Order: sequence, then structure tokens, then C-alpha cells
Amino acid sequence: MHIKDDDTLLFIGDSITDAGRDRADAASLGNGYVHEIARSLRGRAPGGPGPRVINRGINGQRVYDLEPRWATDVIGHRPTVVTVKIGINDTWRRYDGGLLSPVAEFGACLDRLLARTAHELSPRLVVITPFLLPVLPGQEDWFEDLAPRTEAVLRAAADNGAQVVRADLLLPRAAQDRPAAELAGDGVHPTPLGHRLIADAWLAAVGSPAPDPVR
Repeated sequence: MHIKDDDTLLFIGDSITDAGRDRADAASLGNGYVHEIARSLRGRAPGGPGPRVINRGINGQRVYDLEPRWATDVIGHRPTVVTVKIGINDTWRRYDGGLLSPVAEFGACLDRLLARTAHELSPRLVVITPFLLPVLPGQEDWFEDLAPRTEAVLRAAADNGAQVVRADLLLPRAAQDRPAAELAGDGVHPTPLGHRLIADAWLAAVGSPAPDPVR
């Protein structure tokens, strides 16, 4: 997969995608991995603005919160590349509020969203896996819920032909060389370095420029 200047890239998910974007400004990208991706792509297109980039992340959302707004926030923009990053709040709310998100229902919801998008738009689909870097007391216990949820994300991606960016492998691997809090201060929300690593992984997997034609 490569990204062209006439592509429309739409990113949707929770606070990791939101990253403080200004909801009153439709063009706001926040200060996280979406912003970093857009900046890198603009740098590759010095003669023009590069591809259009849209951020529709909303902090605190679970997969079920995406479904009611999918028609407006995804389908309505007619994107050519759709990236979904969701799942950590479905786990987190179990441990801080007792709000359950059964993995089978979670996976079915994500599958519906990806299948609908593929059917109505035929875009390139990308899924970023949820991740956790245990920093706070008790966070290690979250993997009981998060591990099968990540597997559900991978199944939904495979069933719908989506490319996967394995943030669940990338960030723990990076944490082998530095304190985890340098990548995600609370174990969930990336620092600028964490966002940059996610952006670089997305660009490497998804945004590689087209090869030069054979002459």
C-alpha cells in the first residue's frame, strides 16, 4: 500500500487518536500520531499539500460509541484510507467502573464497522491494535481482558482485508530500552515519543511512497 496526494485519510478512535484535537475546528488533527503522520506526508509532497487528513477520534470512546456516528464521521467523508484505533477503553472501563464489553460483542461490532466501510466505500482499511504499557498499580491485571480483545481486533481486520499496525508489539518492544512511562505516562496515553513511534510504524506499513516506474 502507498499513499497518493489525492487520497483522503480518515482516522477514528478514542483519545489516542483524538490527542487533544479542537472539536470546533474540523481540520484540527490534535497533537498525536495523526498529526505526526500528516506532517510526514506533507514533507513528502513539497509541491503541494499532500493527501487530505481527517481526525475523528473522540476521547473516552469504546467501540460501541463509534457505530452511531459512523455514517457521519466516516462514510460521509468518502475517505480512500480508513484507520481505526479502538479497544483500550473497552478494557479500562471494566477495571475502573465495572462496565463490561464482552469480547465477542466487541469483535462483532468492529467487524460490522469494517464490513460496512468496505461495502460502501471500498477504501483501504487499516487497524491499529490496542496496547498497554503497565505503569500504574494493577494494570498488569488488565491483560486478562485486553489480550483476547486484541485477538478479536486481529480477527476482524483479517476478515475484512484490513492492514494491521501492531502497536501492541511495537510499544512493549520499545519499552525494553527505556522506562515505559517515557512512552505512555499512564500506561495508556502515549507521550510525544510514543505517538511518534506509532506514526512511524503506520508510515512504514501503510504510507510508503509508490516505487519509481521501471524505465
